[in-house]
Amino acid sequence: MPRFAANLTMMFTELPFLDRFAAAADAGFKSVEFLFPYDHPADAVRAAADRAGVDMVLFNFPPGDWSAGERGIAALPDRAGELSAALRRGIEYALALAVPRLHLMAGLVPVSSASNERFHVAIREAAELAAPHGIDILLEPLNKRDMPSYFLSDFAQAEDIIAALGLPNVKLQFDIYHRQILHGDVTAALKRLLPVIGHIQTASVPGRNEPGTGELDDFQIFRLLDEIGYCGHVGCEYRPLASTHEGLAWLGKTTDMGGA
Repeated sequence: MPRFAANLTMMFTELPFLDRFAAAADAGFKSVEFLFPYDHPADAVRAAADRAGVDMVLFNFPPGDWSAGERGIAALPDRAGELSAALRRGIEYALALAVPRLHLMAGLVPVSSASNERFHVAIREAAELAAPHGIDILLEPLNKRDMPSYFLSDFAQAEDIIAALGLPNVKLQFDIYHRQILHGDVTAALKRLLPVIGHIQTASVPGRNEPGTGELDDFQIFRLLDEIGYCGHVGCEYRPLASTHEGLAWLGKTTDMGGA
């Protein structure tokens, strides 16, 4: 079975953020991810992870004004200066937290020649800043049912961008939940896109809850990841149906199937 990373933005939310690291470790997770660490000093986040004995594998660059509804600014043509500052801040945190990959959110903007060019430039800038530190930049297509007007909302669009840029540290963030809603064909896409995948996330479809509670055979997908040689983490970016602990029976099932 894959190496699962608890998403601390969506799991263990009954606890303050810095307490969720220990809760994840107590539940059996050896790795964690989260959307944003920026409300806390980097040294406090690092200390919480170190005390819990978990690795941090992913978070996002600053997304603009999240509380006002912004979901990234990388494709917004009039936000280039702000984006440069956000990239520097994200890299600073990644180095302090020893996190090897960062997700660059595109933003809520129509696809146009201007937004497309801006996104390409932003990705190049992020990749150049990250490359000397061995950090990967991830691009994640998001479905428009959950996030209307999001710029990057098609896997073919993401593939084309990655191919056009040809940068070794720009990779695909393959979210199984978003893939199923956007296109279906999850297992074939995983096999085909494996060479450009930098991280995988999972949640049941359509409810975005625990694995095993939706329309897909999540456990067969987890087996497939082993079969095709995926060696990275699988982020558990789901909303627990009840408390996080009540919904963790699925994790025990993967252990019974040979998972970590």
